[in-house]
This record gives sequence, structure tokens and C-alpha cells, in this order.
Amino acid sequence: MIHTIAAAAVAMATVVVPSADRPPPGEVTIKVVTINGSGCPRDTVAVGVSPDNTTFHAIYSNYVAAVGVGARPTDFRKNCQLNLQVNVPEGFTFGITQVDYRGFVHLEPGATGMERGNFYFHGVPASEYKSHTWRGPLNDDWYATDTVDIGMPVYRPCGEARNLNINTELRVSAGTSDPKTTTSYMAMDSTDANVATDYHFAWKRCP
Repeated sequence: MIHTIAAAAVAMATVVVPSADRPPPGEVTIKVVTINGSGCPRDTVAVGVSPDNTTFHAIYSNYVAAVGVGARPTDFRKNCQLNLQVNVPEGFTFGITQVDYRGFVHLEPGATGMERGNFYFHGVPASEYKSHTWRGPLNDDWYATDTVDIGMPVYRPCGEARNLNINTELRVSAGTSDPKTTTSYMAMDSTDANVATDYHFAWKRCP
């Protein structure tokens, strides 16, 4: 089974609220409101929150970009757009400080793979995408991290139920490899909770 995971970028903004020393007590839940994109057909994405409320993760089960033998012309690019309703304990708000991506990639000599992503709250200008590139020959797990500058995460405005939007994309290019005789692929495709995209929360108390 093909395994892998792709990536995300972050924006900067200023929201002045008192800091929280630790994640809030109580339950944090996430509901997937909408899913769009060729990399995440219906019922192929699972989202969950860590028991300590420090992170949440997204697991994809059919997110693979490929070129070459067995691939369709449109398979070189796959993307996914998630709109998430994040419910947090009263008196707290959150931002995202870091995103960790993991997966598996197979690239023939001369081929390249690329992952990029971003995220933002509804009603806030979208951040620039951050991207990561791998070059063949390669046949291994891959890992990438995007971070926000210290002290500069975007926080959801206190008292406003704005959804969180997450965009990711995978691209594979044959480059100088021969797509008639070889196959290269990159995926966010796993049923293993240890192979997931992890989003790290930053918590703040609301006035």
C-alpha cells in the first residue's frame, strides 16, 4: 500500500489576548464541514485531536499523485481542501504554530515530487503557500515541517466561530525519467495514525 502525507503553510497576524500557560481542560472536538479536491474523495479523511489537546491530526486514505505507467494524465497533481469546525472550551481561543507532514515517496532518477500547503481562518486573508521538493532517485519515507515565527501565530478571534481552512497539494513530475516505462509517485495515503499530518495548537485565554 502506498503511504505518505503532504504539507501546509502559515500566515501572520496580531490578536491581543492574554496567554494561556497550557492547553485548556475539557474537550476539544473537530467536525469536518466540507471536503473538496482530487486527493480526498468522500470518506477518505479522518481528523482527530490528541488526548492532551496539544495537536490535531489529519489522516488520508486515498491521496496519491503519480506519473508514468498506470497513472492517468491528471494524476500528476492531487489536492485537498478541508473546512473544519473546531470547538474549544469556553474562554479559550487557538492558533497553529507548526505543521508536521509525513509520508512515503517513490521517485525514479530525474523525477521530482512536491508538497505544499497553507491554512487560515474564514474571513482572514489566506497565507502564502509553503512548499517542499524531493528529487529522485528516492524510495523512502519523507518528513517536512512548517513553522510560524515565534510569537506570531494567527489566532481565531475570541467569541467568533470561524472555521479553519486547510489546503494541501501534491505534484509529481517525470522530469528526465521515462514515463512510458517507469512510475513515480508521492502520497498522503495511510491507515496508520502514526503517519499523519499533525497541526500543533497555540492556546490563548480570551478576555
